[in-house]
Amino acid sequence: MATLKDFRDERLKKLEALKKLGVDPYPAKSNRTHATQSIVAEFAKLEGDVVTLAGRVTSIRKFGKLAFIVIKDDSGTLQLFVKEGNTDDSPDRSNSELKMPDEIGLLDTGDFVEATGKVIKTQTGEISVDVKKLRILSKALRPMPSSQDGFTDKEQRLRRRYVDMNVNEDVRQRYIRRSKFWQATRDFLNNEGFIEINTPVLEHTTGGADANPFVTHMDAIDQDLFLRISHELPLKRLVGGGYEKVYDIGPRFRNENYSDEHLPEHIAMEWYWAYADWKAGMALMERMFSVVLEKTFGTLKFDIRGFKIDFANKWQEIDYSEVIKKNFDIDIFDCTLEQIQKALKDNKLEVEKTDNISRGIDKLWKKVRASVAGPAWLINTPEFISPLAKTNPDNPKTVQRFQAVIAGSELCNGYSELNDPVDQLNRFLEQQKMRDEGDDEAQMLDIDYVEMLEYGMPPTCGLGYSERVFWFFEGVTAREGVPFPNLRTETDETTKSIYPSVKFDK
Repeated sequence: MATLKDFRDERLKKLEALKKLGVDPYPAKSNRTHATQSIVAEFAKLEGDVVTLAGRVTSIRKFGKLAFIVIKDDSGTLQLFVKEGNTDDSPDRSNSELKMPDEIGLLDTGDFVEATGKVIKTQTGEISVDVKKLRILSKALRPMPSSQDGFTDKEQRLRRRYVDMNVNEDVRQRYIRRSKFWQATRDFLNNEGFIEINTPVLEHTTGGADANPFVTHMDAIDQDLFLRISHELPLKRLVGGGYEKVYDIGPRFRNENYSDEHLPEHIAMEWYWAYADWKAGMALMERMFSVVLEKTFGTLKFDIRGFKIDFANKWQEIDYSEVIKKNFDIDIFDCTLEQIQKALKDNKLEVEKTDNISRGIDKLWKKVRASVAGPAWLINTPEFISPLAKTNPDNPKTVQRFQAVIAGSELCNGYSELNDPVDQLNRFLEQQKMRDEGDDEAQMLDIDYVEMLEYGMPPTCGLGYSERVFWFFEGVTAREGVPFPNLRTETDETTKSIYPSVKFDK
């Protein structure tokens, strides 16, 4: 049975043969005039016209002096019809042209070609291009798995996503939808008067979320820096600087393990809106969810994890303390860690040594959350769980925070931002104490941010969501939801044998 090395060696021979013929197998330019599917869509208008197509060869069938080549571009596939006597007998070798059909044998599936000829229908009625001139644009040295065979090994699919995208059309379309998701997000915010300002990825002090950061070192200033875990604090500095509606879309980094819903590196969005409160933020986000989902998926109705959700419906509101009291008979504002741990054990939830009251209560809430279909907002979160949110004047023990709950998951988080510098400093100190006691995910004390608040920041509402929202509605895991997930570096023995001159780490 032929191995990958065997296939590659055969193609290397063909590459050498092309070069000996004077053919450049990797020219810099293509002269394409049409996409394949534009030929199909406009056949009545284009029939008989000379066009130039370009794409990857997906199949080659040769019958004596006839050949049928199917090529694929970003829009779809089309057949090339090659017949002796119809082609240019004096090809310009310097322009990468091939004699046809004699030199078709030097082509393989996976190669990129350019074909010029008339738009026709074959005797079987298939729309094709009757090739007059054929150029090679790129010689592929490895065979692409066929779509019929599939490319289903999960490890290989994640490591060679460029193959996955070629073989599995649903995977290729997924990342087009991912692009639409972020474009719809950006368009919605721009139309609402927000402006996009990119903020630093490297920070002296990182904050805005409960997460363990990556640490790096900047030689120029000889200091350790953190990769941001959130966009929040720099964006709120911009609000303090006078911007009234601002957002950022970009990567953030959390040094945590992989899961089906989380990646250490992912894309996220956060917006901040001066002179608005959490109620205005909820109304904005209800519109935003509807617009973004409609533009991305073409529907407002979803069947996710056994829940049927319709975003045309009114959003439900769930009070944090009431739902904990109802389900566990615990007053979250007057309870002990022992009571929380007992409730966790009674409900077969994990009890860890690093648990405190706030983390324990959060675990109980997540137990309830799993049964919520939504769309719903979780509101009136306790202040000790939300160190950056503004206190609710109706109940000073709670904050003006709102979290979208859909099909048992929280998909975004927003609140009326805390702009009292004294209150903020006290909450930072509480978080710093938790860090000192071993909680690596508690927030760092950011004294520069406190100083910004002392100069003054207006009442502000803010919210963030990550591409986890897209993965959720797309119905895929986190690693399936991004084109190139980070994986542990591994080199297989086949690769080592193919490149004997390369030194690989053991």
